[in-house]
Amino acid sequence: MSYYLLKETMQPCQAHDLDSRGSLQYVAVLTTPQWQSERDRFDMGIELEPDAGNIHSTKAEVNYDSLTGTFQIPDREHLRERVSCFAFALDEKGVVFIDDSGEAQRMIETIRRTKRWREPSLERFLYDFLELIVDRDLSIMERYEAELSGIEDAILSSQEQGNLARVYEIRSDIRTLLVHYEQIIDMTQELEENENGFFSEDNLRYIHLFMNLMARRHDTAASLRDYTMQVRDLHNAQMEVRQNRTMTLLTVIATIFMPLTLIAGWYGMNFRYMPEFEWKLGYPVVIAVSVLIVVFCLVYFRKKKWL
Repeated sequence: MSYYLLKETMQPCQAHDLDSRGSLQYVAVLTTPQWQSERDRFDMGIELEPDAGNIHSTKAEVNYDSLTGTFQIPDREHLRERVSCFAFALDEKGVVFIDDSGEAQRMIETIRRTKRWREPSLERFLYDFLELIVDRDLSIMERYEAELSGIEDAILSSQEQGNLARVYEIRSDIRTLLVHYEQIIDMTQELEENENGFFSEDNLRYIHLFMNLMARRHDTAASLRDYTMQVRDLHNAQMEVRQNRTMTLLTVIATIFMPLTLIAGWYGMNFRYMPEFEWKLGYPVVIAVSVLIVVFCLVYFRKKKWL
């Protein structure tokens, strides 16, 4: 278990230091068994029994004298595979994370090493904590956009069909991010409501700032999802163009050979009194006529830009 007091930086402390902290707010990180044995110390009046196996979303719930919730955070390197889950409970005195995954502890240690506050508060800590969850997402989406742009260029250059399977993978990742963002936005709205008055009106600006940040992230992800659909549609359109070209070529070939087939069929009837059978120049003339027909068709089709 880990305890911190919110001063200019996050100061590690012992559990008994919370009893003499005065007006300072705190952050605590406990495992599920530790929470079960220590929850009376925090006097939040709740029976929170988190189970990481039953956490399926990021959400917050307002209780009579506390606010509780859960986090389900996708692994940014494996968005469709792994998630980290933990719970939390907070009131005006501080916030407790019930974390068996170690993710909340890692994030808090990052904040402790990198953040220094002029006006420390629980709201400021929550802003930094929530912002850390989505901190890398912009660079991830920029990488996806560059990858999609490369696939789009490959499709337009007609050098290859483009990696449509990768487009679907990116779309699935973006869909995962969008669902995650929507859940975070819903949770932030619960914090913003401040129904129990845990947050000071002056410090609510941090919640507003994070809400605006999430709105921008959501819009960026939605635009990128639309981009994947555009690349998919472009791929399908290019495939149709290639198929149309193939069908056009086959049609041209069939059209060229239709009169030749007619000639072959005509002279293949073997009627007894067909005069060309006895004509010495009949064979060369038929060859010449056939060649002229082919040349005429090729010139005509090229003039019509069908070839």
